[in-house]
Amino acid sequence: TACDDELWWRAAIAGVVADFRAALPEARIYVFDNASADDTARIAKASGAIVRHEPLRGKGNVVARAFADVDADVYILADGDGTYDAGAARGMVDALWRDRLDMVVGVRAAAQEGAYRAGHALGNRAFSFIFRRFFRSNFTDILSGYRAFSRRFVKSFPSRAAGFEIELEMSAHAALLRVPCREIETAYGARAEGGESKLDTWRDGLRIFRRMLKFLRLHRPRLVYGVLGAIAALVGIGVLTPILITYFETGLVPRFPTLIVSIGILIGALLLFLAGAILDAQAQHFAETKRLAYLRAPAPGERETP
Repeated sequence: TACDDELWWRAAIAGVVADFRAALPEARIYVFDNASADDTARIAKASGAIVRHEPLRGKGNVVARAFADVDADVYILADGDGTYDAGAARGMVDALWRDRLDMVVGVRAAAQEGAYRAGHALGNRAFSFIFRRFFRSNFTDILSGYRAFSRRFVKSFPSRAAGFEIELEMSAHAALLRVPCREIETAYGARAEGGESKLDTWRDGLRIFRRMLKFLRLHRPRLVYGVLGAIAALVGIGVLTPILITYFETGLVPRFPTLIVSIGILIGALLLFLAGAILDAQAQHFAETKRLAYLRAPAPGERETP
C-alpha cells in the first residue's frame, strides 16, 4: 500500500544517512531529491544530510546534477534504498586514496536470499561479459550503483544518460580513458519489506543494451563500421560471384540488374570502411579532449587527507 511504501522509505532514507555517517564521520552526506511526491527531503534533512533537488526524473539526471554541484576530493555514490553496505565505504575510500585510483566499484555479493533478482543477475553478467570484450576492460559488475570516485574522474565525466544506464557510462568512461580502477566485493542486501525496485528488467535492460551499442558506435567506430562493411562486402561478393562465373564461361551478363545491385553493395561496403576510419579519428580527438579535462584535476592522495 501507499502507506507501507511511505513507512518503508522513511526508515530506509534515515537508516542510509545514519549508516554512512557512522562509516564516514568526516564526510558530507548529500541526498538528492528527484522530484519525489513524499517528504524525502524533510526526512533526509532531519537525519543530518545536505539536501539538494533535481526536478528531472531519472537516476542519470540526478548523478549529473550531483557531480556538477558537489565539490570534493573523494566521492561515494550509493542508492538511497539501503541495499548497499555502508560499512564498506571506508575501505573503498581508503583504497582509492592510498593507491591513487580514480574509481572503486563495489561488486555486489548477495548477502540475503532474494537480494539480487535472477533476471537482474543474469542481465548484469551478460552485459559485463559483452563490455569486457568490446571495451577491453576487466569489470565484472558494470551496473553496480555503489562506487567511489576521485575528483578528476567526476569533473571529467560527460554524463548523457537520463536513467539507470548511467552506471554503464561510468564504466565506459573509465575504460576509454584507461584510468586506474579496482573492484571490491561488497554485501548487497534485499530491500526492506514494502520497498520495490524501480528497475524494470526488460525495459531498462533494453535501454542499457541500446546505450552500449551507441557507445560502441561513438567510441569504437572502426570496429562497428568495419564489421558492417565486412558483412556488406561478403553479401556483395556472394551476389556478384555467380555473375562473374557466367561471364567468364559465356562472355554474357544475363542478370544485368543483379550486377548493378552487387556493385552498389560493394560500394556501400567501401563507404562503411571509410566512415569507420573517419569517425575513428574523431573519436580519438574526443577521447584526448576528455583526457585533458581529466588531467587538469589533482590525483587522489596529493593532499594529506581525503
